[in-house]
This record gives sequence, structure tokens and C-alpha cells, in this order.
Amino acid sequence: MHITQLNWECLLHLFSFLDKNSRKNLAKTCHKLLEVFQDPLLWSLLNFHSPVELKKNNFLLGPALKHLSICWYSERVKVCNIEDWMKNSFQKDFCKQHENTVSDFLLDVCNRCPNLLSLTLSGCGHVTDDCILQLLKNCLNLESLKLENCVQITDHTLEAVTLHGASLRVLQVDFCRNVTQAGLERVREKCPSVMLRAERSANMIPDSKPEKKLMLGKASRKLVQL
Repeated sequence: MHITQLNWECLLHLFSFLDKNSRKNLAKTCHKLLEVFQDPLLWSLLNFHSPVELKKNNFLLGPALKHLSICWYSERVKVCNIEDWMKNSFQKDFCKQHENTVSDFLLDVCNRCPNLLSLTLSGCGHVTDDCILQLLKNCLNLESLKLENCVQITDHTLEAVTLHGASLRVLQVDFCRNVTQAGLERVREKCPSVMLRAERSANMIPDSKPEKKLMLGKASRKLVQL
């Protein structure tokens, strides 16, 4: 029995066990399997481990997408998550290569995936408050938002949650150093039903301009001398 003789449900089930690259390669073998690959029901869950993966034409965005995860754990995360003024020219050039990759992808998700239920972003140093705001406005069913080590996320994202996160039940902003305790308290006050976690966020040193850090350093040295 040839694989193409299986009914549609069986083929979808078979494809569900394959990763994105394997699905694409199998779809190249015949027209029927290409149609299965293009079935939106196959793409309710997407996991990415690098922004580079977002550029591959091996997945389908659509209303069926319910769960999305972009978790980037490589050593390069450390480069993209340090302040720009601390980066050397090589590091800045490296970051610019994918500066808008994740943000542009998420804006595409806003337009194509209104039924998204959960979003996890880890190590996405270029994702901004505005990007999360647009996502909350467009994905009204979003129940879980987990952000980890996303250094451009600030209290503006927390404010957006209080205004547009009506369906949100879980919010995590772990290791997001520009989130403040005041912002977290506002979420707790305005959204008591949201399960909020902020491991090491409000306790971390927020970004500041070099001159401010220099002044802090001088003040510390004076105290030591005294």
C-alpha cells in the first residue's frame, strides 16, 4: 500500500510526528503530500530555536495556530541582550543582521493568527513593547504570555497587559531587567486573576546611559573612601 492511498486524517496524523524540515521534504515528493503540508490543521503548534529558522519556508502561518514558541539559547543571545553602548562594532554588525527578524515575524502572526492562545519568547533581545502591544490587540484569545531575557521589554508591556489582556491567565517576565516593581504591582492590582511571575526581573539592574552608570560608579568609590 502506497502512502498516498491513506486517507486525509491518517496523512495529517503521520505528518504531525515530523519536524518542520521533514514535513517540507516529504511534501516535495508528490502533489497530494504537498496539499497535506499546506493544510492549516497541521500547524496549530510551532516551535523555533533560532531567529534564522523563521526565515525558512518550511511552515505555514494561519488561523489554526494556537501555540507559538521562539526560544533562543545560543551564546549569541548574550550579545543581543547587552546594551548597545557596550557592544563593539563586530557585535553591533552581528545584531543588525537579524534585528527585525523576530519582530517582523510576530507582526505577521498578528495579522494571520488571531486564535493564538500561548506565546513564549526567550532570548529575543530585539522584541519591543510595541510588538507585544500589537500582538495583544490582535490576538484577543491569548491566554499565556511568557517572556524570558527579553531586554527591551519594559513596564509599557505590563501596561498593555492591563489594557488589552482580557483573556490572559498567565504572564511571565523572567530576567527582563527593564521591568520594575511598580509595573508588576500595577498588573497585580488591575489583573488579579492573572498568574504573574517575574523571576529576577525587578531585582535586576535596569539599563541606563553610560554617564549615569559612571556617576553611580564614582559615588560608590566615594563611599568606599569614606
